[in-house]
Amino acid sequence: MSSPASELLMKTIFWQWLPLAATWLMMSVEGPFLSAIIARLPAEKINLAAYGVAFSIALLVESPIIMISSAATELLKDAKTYRRLRNFTNFLNIAITVIMLLLLLPPVSKAFLQGLLELPEEVASLTRQACFLLLPWPAAIGIRRFYQGLLIRNRLTRRVAYSTVLRLVAMIGTALILYNFADFPGVVVGAAALSAGVCIEALMVRWMVHSSIKELLNRDSVDEELGYRYIANFYYPLALTSMIGLALHPFITFFMGKSYMPLESLAVLPVLNALVFIFRSVGLSYIEVTIAFMGRGKEWYPLLRKFAIILMSTVGIMLCGIAFSPLADLWLLTVAGLSKELADFARLPLMIQAIIPVLSILLSFQRGILVSARITRPITLATSLEVVLLFCTLFVLVQWWGMIGAVAASISMLLGRISANLFLMRPFKQAL
Repeated sequence: MSSPASELLMKTIFWQWLPLAATWLMMSVEGPFLSAIIARLPAEKINLAAYGVAFSIALLVESPIIMISSAATELLKDAKTYRRLRNFTNFLNIAITVIMLLLLLPPVSKAFLQGLLELPEEVASLTRQACFLLLPWPAAIGIRRFYQGLLIRNRLTRRVAYSTVLRLVAMIGTALILYNFADFPGVVVGAAALSAGVCIEALMVRWMVHSSIKELLNRDSVDEELGYRYIANFYYPLALTSMIGLALHPFITFFMGKSYMPLESLAVLPVLNALVFIFRSVGLSYIEVTIAFMGRGKEWYPLLRKFAIILMSTVGIMLCGIAFSPLADLWLLTVAGLSKELADFARLPLMIQAIIPVLSILLSFQRGILVSARITRPITLATSLEVVLLFCTLFVLVQWWGMIGAVAASISMLLGRISANLFLMRPFKQAL
């Protein structure tokens, strides 16, 4: 392949990736923005802690539906596959909404928040309020992820970015209105803003995908084997992967409540996660990009690999430049609005987490190659290994060594992600 041709194809990958990366990047603004709003309202520690717990619960409930965009990108080919995958998505959306409702029942929420997580009564009460406001969140995520998969498959990635712009505007607008003109606790402001934003985005994506659906419905069936059983067998490892991966947040929250300096750890982790997510976000969409281009032939692999290396190098240099320099104070004190005490507390965990976005981009690339080959089981096994190692490391560091919670969580997340990357190396090579 000639150099000019390679450059042209690299540009093709870049322009398909850029709107999706911008989408995740815009979503990554939500965390720091809402954490900064909550930090500037009364009782910052309690409300930041409750926000972190409620957001972790919402992520866990929505986890079975998150990977539906990857399934849609790979499987949607004609009218029959569209209807079957849409019905499958709707079933999952109903199921996760019922689960969210069950968690709001007083006996269940009390047993989970105060019994299992051992949260103080005030934090548990605020968490329940936030979870009620986040009730529409899981299904709205499912709707927009399904239709985004169709847009990505049809190379309409800019529309994905446009819908996220509207989500961000709705989220910021809701938060600022409640911040300036209402007297709600910080966690309520944050949860209401999140729900408003994602609901608006889901409606926008559905409207934007209308023409693509019409085109799909006019295509004759080309994949007779793709029935509900095939979809379930293909998708359940992906759903299990996201469920196991997002279970990390409640696991970590559970251990933070039992660690040394628990309230401080619960308060700073949402801020740290938000900053790290900004840099992780540019690679999260790379799984769908990899699936889309590998579907055209394996000759795209060298270019996809080169692009992944460029992404990893750029992200690693940028976040390490912040974490190991005075720029960390600029972010923690000025942007996030933490007190001097909490900012000092957050510096070491931030340094430990600085390399995680690099590993996350590699993981997205590995998963994309495997999904494009319709080999999904190793993805689940790798995530299971990551969670088990994280759990064991947290247990040792918190229960045996009495380490500060936020530091123990950061070390555990780093070691867990490294183990997942290493585990996928062999099936990754086999898929190629």
